[in-house]
Formats: sequence, structure tokens, C-alpha cells
Amino acid sequence: MSRIRVDYNDHDLTLYARRIRELREDHDLMQASVAKLLNVGQRTYADYELGKIRIPIDSLIILARFYDTDMNYICGTSARKNEFPKE
Repeated sequence: MSRIRVDYNDHDLTLYARRIRELREDHDLMQASVAKLLNVGQRTYADYELGKIRIPIDSLIILARFYDTDMNYICGTSARKNEFPKE
């Protein structure tokens, strides 16, 4: 069995932090509004955007659905903003 080695650096791990900030700003929203959507405090949400703490996957899904963009874009695996998948 071969192992795949993936090299991560801080840039890769915090790209989602920049993306969630850009999406919020593109929609002219304040951090407090998005924090309320996620049921967290504004300071916690600010820390998500700064990459100080990792945002939970369920919160990323909520944001993807809210901004109507797929998780690949938010997580930084794609530069293309596709719509959130419809069932």
C-alpha cells in the first residue's frame, strides 16, 4: 500500500479564513451578522477570519449554503465559485 504525502503550509490551512472574510465583505455583512447565523460570538467569528481558531465543518457548510458557493471554493481547493449543490 502506498502512502500519499501531502505538504501543508500555513497558507493552505488559512486560505478558508481569507475566503470567508472575502465572501462576507462581498455581501456587505458585518462580522456580528455572520456570527449570529453561526450561533457564535462576534469575537469567535473574528478569530475564524483571522485563522486563529479553525472553523467547524458544520459552520463551513452553513456559510457555503448561505453564500451559495461550494465547499471547494471556501476551503481553497478551487478558485472557481460554483453554486452550492442542490439536492
